Amino acid sequence: MTSTMPTVLACGAWLKNSACLLDDGRPMWSPVHGDLGDPQACVALEASLRALLADAPAGVSAIAHDLHPDFFSTQLAVSLADGLGVPAIGVQHHHAHIAAVMAEHGVTEPVVGLALDGVGLGTDGAAWGGELLWVAPGDWRRLGHLSPLHLPGGDVAAREPWRMAAAALHALGRADDIVARFGAVVGGVPARTVARMLAGGLNSPPTTSTGRWFDAAAGALGLSVCQAHEAEAAIALEAAAKQWFLAHGEPTLGTVVESPARDCLDLRPLLARLLDWPDAAARAGEAAAWFHVTLADLLAQWATDAARDLQVDTVCLGGGCFMNALLTRRVTLRLQSRGLRVLRPHASSCGDAGLALGQAWVAAHHIHLSRGADGPSTARHVTESLSCA
Repeated sequence: MTSTMPTVLACGAWLKNSACLLDDGRPMWSPVHGDLGDPQACVALEASLRALLADAPAGVSAIAHDLHPDFFSTQLAVSLADGLGVPAIGVQHHHAHIAAVMAEHGVTEPVVGLALDGVGLGTDGAAWGGELLWVAPGDWRRLGHLSPLHLPGGDVAAREPWRMAAAALHALGRADDIVARFGAVVGGVPARTVARMLAGGLNSPPTTSTGRWFDAAAGALGLSVCQAHEAEAAIALEAAAKQWFLAHGEPTLGTVVESPARDCLDLRPLLARLLDWPDAAARAGEAAAWFHVTLADLLAQWATDAARDLQVDTVCLGGGCFMNALLTRRVTLRLQSRGLRVLRPHASSCGDAGLALGQAWVAAHHIHLSRGADGPSTARHVTESLSCA
């Protein structure tokens, strides 16, 4: 990033919120405030934004924020921007994850990005979270996504992995198995209710979230029924896989992986295998290990094919699912074995705590390119748009 790049203040994510001032390519971070569902975190964010503004004596050219219109951070960004007479720029969540990697590493050429996390609002209004992207300074597009799962009960499903396993059964055309499989675990009434919700599409929005596929896998293997903490199911799944690998070793990269469809990477066959794993209670570690290896190999092949077709030599990994060391290591090794450069965050979190850097980087390039084309930007509120399935 050159000295001509504008200074931008970014408001960060809803979860694990932190703000970032990007000045001449150098990030200045606020503390991590926590989740914006907590009023104290909102108070802390506002104080941090004002403190960061005081560290920019020449002012800022824009204030960046998430696309979600109802987030406190979005509303605060718009309010501050109006007061300062600068544009508020909405940046799609997963675009920001990949942009954060590019900003940290000083990347100026186009990349392919794997953005894998729990949730972020997509440009189509749906819940995204398993995204294959092409990103360049000032431009991006969604190349593909994971096959969607429904969220029976909405946000409740993210706290109860058995619901995601039930959603996987529904996606596999095996909805009649939901009550038989989970009635004894959670009770007949909840199991029947979830089955009816999925059958009727009642309060069951779709999501492409990688995190929810991990929940479904953990629920299918009985490793997690209800979560007390965020990512508890995914952590339990990874821990079971690690134990199995310690005893048996990890498979080599020699397996040939068939190229998946670009627009939608179908993970239903993985869940079908887990749901029918023989003696799953005693062999959950083996099943969890197989899931990690198979998923990592598919993701790496997905990104490799896109990079080859688009003549890109760098793949960026972003999003909270890359806190999973098993997944990250195998995806990285697979990509590197194909001659690709693999980048991920080191100076900041790959999860939402590092998102503000990507928001600021995207907005800075937007303003920079707008000035180059049309002179000084006069936009007051800008939101990204993308026409894709």
